[in-house]
Amino acid sequence: MKQSEIIKHISDKELRQSVVISQLLFLLIGFILSLFLFDHVNNWVKMVQFDPTEIVYYGIIPGIGIVIIDLILIRILPYRYFNDDGINQRIFSKISVPYIFCLTLLIAVSEEVLFRGVIQTTFGFLFASLFFTVVHIRYLRKPVLLISTLFVSFIIGYIFELTGNILATITIHFLVDFLLGLLIRYHVWGE
Repeated sequence: MKQSEIIKHISDKELRQSVVISQLLFLLIGFILSLFLFDHVNNWVKMVQFDPTEIVYYGIIPGIGIVIIDLILIRILPYRYFNDDGINQRIFSKISVPYIFCLTLLIAVSEEVLFRGVIQTTFGFLFASLFFTVVHIRYLRKPVLLISTLFVSFIIGYIFELTGNILATITIHFLVDFLLGLLIRYHVWGE
């Protein structure tokens, strides 16, 4: 049975719960892998740098830019190119803004800890970006969503290469997901 068929048989609440569980699993896997792959716990300390300038220039500005590009593309291309079988609509359309905030923050933190913090620092930028895209399995049969995810993954990976600051990549990832979640919630994105 295809993933989209399985998802049709669970409620929106169960779908959101599965997202939370998968993200907590990513976070746990990231920390466990870091115990084996990092020489010292200080590797995390070096990656977490509260630098407001980096967060603005490498997190907020690119995040807003990515969302603007997405908005332009959804005005140009047919909606079916961006349709993920209604999964994002089911996740974001009927929840409160604080819930969207918390959910997208969890997603950004867990995925950046695993993909940038552990995988990219251990196996490199290209592998981490490609693996990030493959993990978003529901987009593998949606070329526009797949290319978009790969493009965003490369941008985030490159920003991590430039800054070494996981807070910058968490910021960009969070901002993209949060703003797109709001656009879905308020019916700007989708049919």
